[in-house]
Amino acid sequence: MTDVPVRILIVEDDPGISASLQRGLTRAGYDAYAVSTAADALAAESYDVVLLDLGLPDADGTELCGTLRQRSDSAILVITARGEEPDRVAALDAGADDYIVKPFGFAELMARIRAVLRRSRLTETHLLRHGSLIIDTRTRRVTAGDTEVSLTPTEFDILECLATDPGRVVSRQEILERVWNTHWYGPTRVLDVHIAALRRKLGDPSAIQTVYARGFRLGDLE
Repeated sequence: MTDVPVRILIVEDDPGISASLQRGLTRAGYDAYAVSTAADALAAESYDVVLLDLGLPDADGTELCGTLRQRSDSAILVITARGEEPDRVAALDAGADDYIVKPFGFAELMARIRAVLRRSRLTETHLLRHGSLIIDTRTRRVTAGDTEVSLTPTEFDILECLATDPGRVVSRQEILERVWNTHWYGPTRVLDVHIAALRRKLGDPSAIQTVYARGFRLGDLE
């Protein structure tokens, strides 16, 4: 599997600062995307880290921080000229993971980004993600987009088996042995029944693809 660059959303209304951050982060190997308003930040596609300036022209940055936190588990690093304690406390209470006051050095910013990424990844080791699908192996909850999908224990185990390596075709026998028993010798029709139920509950017949004579794999989920 190829490494996917970390996506960073820069929310900054100063074009000079924004361009400088985007250039530096791109050179450092990140996929950096910049917007200058709260509206554009809310409309942006998925991202791993948000660099959020509090002084935006169309909304209060602290309120935006809270909204972003409600909508996403992405790491939020506030970058602002507001250095007073009440501003820091308000941003952190709204859901920010870190707070850095302008002016700051780029090396410090990079260290802070690495730190929030480490923390966020530690808390997400129990999450399997594939497109809009999120499987929480700790709580055994599944969401597709904004909708929670109610699965039976067996359906969850099958889906987890496929999502562990979503690009790989998993054989029928491997699924049967992992989900039901280490040595399955019974009929395999039971698996087809559960696969059909999973497709129906995920709301997309192509969510689980049948690969003839080989097994199943997860399809592309928008």
